[in-house]
Amino acid sequence: MMKKALLTMCAAFALNLCPAGAAEPAQVERPRLVVGIVVDQMRWDYLYRYADRYGDGGFKRLLNDGFSCENAHLNYVPTVTAIGHTCIYTGSVPSIHGIAGNDFIFRSTGRKTYCTDDATVHGVGSDNAAGKMSPRNLLVTTLGDELHLATNFRAKVISISLKDRAAILPGGHTADAAYWFDSTTGRWITSSYYRDELPAWVKAFNDTDPARRLLEQDWHTLLPSDTYTQSTADDTPYEDPFVKGGKPVFPIATSQLLEADGYGIVRETPYGNTLTLQMAGEALEHEALGQDSITDLLAVSLSSTDYVGHRFGVNAVETEDTYLRLDRDVAAFLTLLDEKVGAGNYTVFLTADHAAAHNVTFLADRGIHSGSWDTGGVKAALDSLVAADFGVQDAVQAVMNYQVFLRRDKFPDADAFARVKQALVRYLTGCEGVMYAVDLEKAGSAPLPAPVLSRVINGYNAKRSGDIQVVLNPGWYDGESRHGRGTTHGVWCPYDTHVPILFMGWGIRPGETVREVHLTDIAATVSALLHIQMPSGCIGTPIREAVGAMGN
Repeated sequence: MMKKALLTMCAAFALNLCPAGAAEPAQVERPRLVVGIVVDQMRWDYLYRYADRYGDGGFKRLLNDGFSCENAHLNYVPTVTAIGHTCIYTGSVPSIHGIAGNDFIFRSTGRKTYCTDDATVHGVGSDNAAGKMSPRNLLVTTLGDELHLATNFRAKVISISLKDRAAILPGGHTADAAYWFDSTTGRWITSSYYRDELPAWVKAFNDTDPARRLLEQDWHTLLPSDTYTQSTADDTPYEDPFVKGGKPVFPIATSQLLEADGYGIVRETPYGNTLTLQMAGEALEHEALGQDSITDLLAVSLSSTDYVGHRFGVNAVETEDTYLRLDRDVAAFLTLLDEKVGAGNYTVFLTADHAAAHNVTFLADRGIHSGSWDTGGVKAALDSLVAADFGVQDAVQAVMNYQVFLRRDKFPDADAFARVKQALVRYLTGCEGVMYAVDLEKAGSAPLPAPVLSRVINGYNAKRSGDIQVVLNPGWYDGESRHGRGTTHGVWCPYDTHVPILFMGWGIRPGETVREVHLTDIAATVSALLHIQMPSGCIGTPIREAVGAMGN
């Protein structure tokens, strides 16, 4: 009787709280579409270096109408493409999400792998190895995965990039589609992980041969050549020309390079960015993104800035011209979003997966300490040392990602393995250009400055990273593949870690902050904006100042 009376009282109380005719709980407010734009290898200072030459609708619109994080950094090493894109959309770091480099080694088997290789799938739209890719090496969820889970998979998640890894990893495990560019055929492709056939709209776009149409225009400077005063002369020894023995000067006959080298040349021109945003526009239209009350996600990565930077460096006319053209392309894409989704109905963020260093010879010629680290020579020296002192041949499997990978199966005795590592750490620390060498199993107690140490720890995945981390002096980088020309990235220094983070649109309060934020904070911020769970490995925190009422 007491239980029945109690239930009656609770029911009456509930009726008083919810009288007849009371309104139903309000639906969670969200934008119709979230768009992520990653500009591969974009240094933060590019926002301002060419600012007087940008138009009002691209980078300036994002700065003026949006929220800018002026002191945003990557909080891990190595600072490379696969890790950066994974970090942006997971809010996580290699220690947790498992993408330990563009390439890494499964330490349990010693097998080296490319980050998105998957022999269990096949290409769709391509019958070569370019399509044998998936996100299976990723150990955590992404923004897209969480958006799917939050909407009972009613949301659409589409990811697009010239680079396979920059399309696949942002899309996550449950993406409706990820599309990347096949340099052999000049077509956009995907893999059987996602679907068995390309949609009709992708086939139709491919049939227009868009890369050829762009490359046949050749590459001329967008503006008069004598106005590129923020760049070095058009012909310098710091640049790598397209044709061996040629000169790195405008105009660049991309139509001839297409015939000589194939479609892949589009990657190393600003036309690659144009092509990617054209593809994104096709997806926006034909997938009806942002056209209903269920929030969709479109992830776009612009890879050509990275290819151009690697070839020509950060001070070249070609680099400046690429960003001037990109500014116009971004402006056109934002206008398209306004038209298709509606200004104020979408949220966009723009960032970079990493930045880039000045060419080491360029710096040395101006009296700035710098140098090139020869990984091939280092590997040979380490092998010789272990052979001479410990009697073990071919002990080093690889030197990559600024890490030394030892063949662990050659050292079954744990004490002997520890002594080998100690000897290599001692040797590396004495090498020119090396600031620190760290036994990664003991990284937590390494005598490194806190900002460097935290990046080393965040970047160390015990099952996929190396045994010893090498930390180079500022101004130094692995230059083995660059032959003194162009540039690269990968280290802890601000020139590699300082990137733009810009938000604009629905739910974003205009402004800026100069407090330090991290790439891992993007996923946390977008999750808070959408009122969805953060990705499963996220260590970031929402950037409160950027998001509506949260700023209070």
